[in-house]
Amino acid sequence: MRVLMFGWEFPPHITGGLGTACYGMCKGLLAQGVEVIFVAPKLHGDEDGSVARLVNASEVEMDLSQALYREIFKDLTYVELESGLIPYAGLGQYFEIKRLQESRTVFDAMAYSHRKFEFSGAYRANLMEEVDNYAKVAVEVASRYDFDVIHAHDWLTYRAGIAAKRASGKPLVVHVHATEFDRTGENVNTVVFGIEKEGMLAADRVITVSNYTRDIVVNRYGIEPSKVVTVYNAVEPGPQREALASKMGSKRKIVTFLGRVTYQKGPEYFVEAARLVMEKDKNVEFVMAGSGDMLHKVVRRVAALGMGNRFHFTGFLKGMEVDKMYAMSSVYVMPSVSEPFGISPLEAMRSGVPVVISKQSGVAEILKHALKVDFWDVDAMADAIYGLLHYPALSEMFTRMGSADAGDLKWSSAAEKIKQVYLAAIG
Repeated sequence: MRVLMFGWEFPPHITGGLGTACYGMCKGLLAQGVEVIFVAPKLHGDEDGSVARLVNASEVEMDLSQALYREIFKDLTYVELESGLIPYAGLGQYFEIKRLQESRTVFDAMAYSHRKFEFSGAYRANLMEEVDNYAKVAVEVASRYDFDVIHAHDWLTYRAGIAAKRASGKPLVVHVHATEFDRTGENVNTVVFGIEKEGMLAADRVITVSNYTRDIVVNRYGIEPSKVVTVYNAVEPGPQREALASKMGSKRKIVTFLGRVTYQKGPEYFVEAARLVMEKDKNVEFVMAGSGDMLHKVVRRVAALGMGNRFHFTGFLKGMEVDKMYAMSSVYVMPSVSEPFGISPLEAMRSGVPVVISKQSGVAEILKHALKVDFWDVDAMADAIYGLLHYPALSEMFTRMGSADAGDLKWSSAAEKIKQVYLAAIG
């Protein structure tokens, strides 16, 4: 079986969990005998091509004067967005619609014939234009390769998946890693919501990363329940915490938040819980590793509380920087307001770090040995952190059993379920 897969990022060039999940998925599918043709807007040349056949959309040349393009995109319009965007999450908060252009002819044969689109691979003011151009490239890619099914990840690639389906007649599977309701609560961006719903309706099967997300897809987007399947994410094996910790040489008690500093991830609740813990323990430090639109607000709050000497901001971390951060950590906290899944707790548990997670997360459905609290209950969050820091037996138990929990969640198992979704879509 061969799959044409559309993603927006691929390790080591990632901005969140989506790229990491795509890599693990490709690796797992390969072990299941499934060949993946993975298309990304921009590749840098240092990606691991052993797990998939990688296609750089920026290098695909098209003849846009062909009738096929005119037919598929005859009704296409696009929206120009402005602001500094951080990836697939939080878009509802990071941009405002500058203008919705009136319907116009997308293709002028003289202007567009035999050309390539140079994608930034980033999340800039012309993001929607890149999303639509990516869909044009998808038509060309679909005509070049032989495949059995199409797989598109999150809203940025749904239009590409739809275009490839129209061009090839092959079934489409869309993978929902997050929805606009997760990113913005009730203040949804109608353009993004519309693309999400368009992709889910066009899909032959929809994969969600948790039952929490499945409920949103069925109830908020009106998708037929029979075609929506939950497949939980997994985690890749990583360095042992002990080996890294010995290099770090730190004996400090460190509590870590690692993720995008956005509404969805609940960073403000982490700060308030840190305040309560610091009142009881003068020897603990807190770290917020990540970047996002709420970072300045959080920094100001930390300063106002007088916690600056014991609360540290690292900025965005990746690769070995993440592993080293886990190695230094005594407790990991994910206080997300709405988390479709959450790979970072699995990475922490894999590294031997006990975790506190919000009940409003998909990963809470399957983790048995994590302390779970409501994101808004900062008192309970502080109690959980304090308990793991001060009761060695509790910490040791959650460390040992949590590591086993994470070890049971393998991409090979997830890929086996995804393969069954493919077969159902084809059948």
